Amino acid sequence: MVDLFDIASEQRAKQSVPLAARMRPRIIDEFVGQEQIIGKGRLLRRAIEADKLSSLLFFGPPGSGKTTLAEVIANTTKSKFIRLSAVTSGIADVRAVINQAKEDLKLYNKRTVLFIDEIHRFNKGQQDALLPAVENGTIILIGATTENPYFEVNSALISRSRIFSLNRLTDENILELLKRALNDQRGLKEFDVVVDQQALRHLATMSGGDARSAYNALELAVLTTEPDDDGKIIIDLAIAEESIQKPHIFYDKKGDWHFDVISAFIKSMRGSDPDAVLHWLARMIEAGEKPEFIARRIVICAAEDVGLADPQALVVAMTAADAVHFIGWPEAQLILAEAAVYVATAPKSNSTYLGINQAREDVRQSPFSGVPAHLRENGYKGAVALGCGIGYKYPHNFPGHYTPQQYLPDEFAEKVYYNPTDIGKESEIKKRLQYLKEKSYQQD
Repeated sequence: MVDLFDIASEQRAKQSVPLAARMRPRIIDEFVGQEQIIGKGRLLRRAIEADKLSSLLFFGPPGSGKTTLAEVIANTTKSKFIRLSAVTSGIADVRAVINQAKEDLKLYNKRTVLFIDEIHRFNKGQQDALLPAVENGTIILIGATTENPYFEVNSALISRSRIFSLNRLTDENILELLKRALNDQRGLKEFDVVVDQQALRHLATMSGGDARSAYNALELAVLTTEPDDDGKIIIDLAIAEESIQKPHIFYDKKGDWHFDVISAFIKSMRGSDPDAVLHWLARMIEAGEKPEFIARRIVICAAEDVGLADPQALVVAMTAADAVHFIGWPEAQLILAEAAVYVATAPKSNSTYLGINQAREDVRQSPFSGVPAHLRENGYKGAVALGCGIGYKYPHNFPGHYTPQQYLPDEFAEKVYYNPTDIGKESEIKKRLQYLKEKSYQQD
């Protein structure tokens, strides 16, 4: 006998499960995106299809499919599949799974696949507890993380696992997933939804490659829109814009995305692309990056990459660094933008950067006989008797306030560390150094 109350209860339970969870692929052919790791013939796909898995680490941004891949493996493997979240689980849970896995392997010859979501949240002791079981094959570990595993996962676990990097989904990937949700019984088919193509494209674009964010926005739009007279739920661009008002910006101020974005920012300044500089600066501002951190990087770039081609760049950068302390957000964005664009558009030279690096290398690697006698301090008792300062020529006593003499230690006398370019202010410096060199030859 059919129990109508049970049916109603099941329907309510289904509706309470988020669309993103309901639409998770059940088999690998339903998976969308990440062709670089699970496309036809790829290693991971072959391993999943053959049920020949070794320990894996999935690394990628939110909504890119890490947990979904684990679900596909759960539905495919003949091994026992256990799920843990590093947020809610501790070392006792890990040990309980390992002990049960030992029993299952011993009594039933059945292996255990242990999936740990957000594995980077496990501390060193918790990660270490996994090592023996992973090493001897008691469990097959699958870890998912949004953090670079080389930073956040023990090197011993990394050496025993294969790392797969997942990319953010493309707009086309997201569009495919949204269309599937609209036409799938597990999704929104029962609601008789009609979505304008502009609205669908807007949801895909504004989700920032995060499938979960796109699903949530679509579900919100459908559930909060009243059907028309024909019973259809019409989702237009205005409704879509309300459902996902701000693009999802994935940026972890303590993780590798933080370093990737600042790296792109610096390389754009070095590469003289002010448009890219403003883009990466805007991304850091929107993510709430500290203005002082950004300012320090502008100062470094001004010294390292602009150098003496435009000495004013360092002055502008340092002034900006001081000003952001005084101003703070949101107005600090104007100061940082001005300084970053100045550095980006300034002529570039890394001559001083190369020079100091070479000089330091020589200091580390070469013998040193000491400071030449004529350059030593002679103001203390007995200095003159020791020959200190004798023979030193005071430049201001000579025409042009210059006279040639040896300033480098004897073993480095022929070294040239600073080679100015013909760019910007450095071209003037180069001419002056050439003039002084010629003058030295004439006096010799």
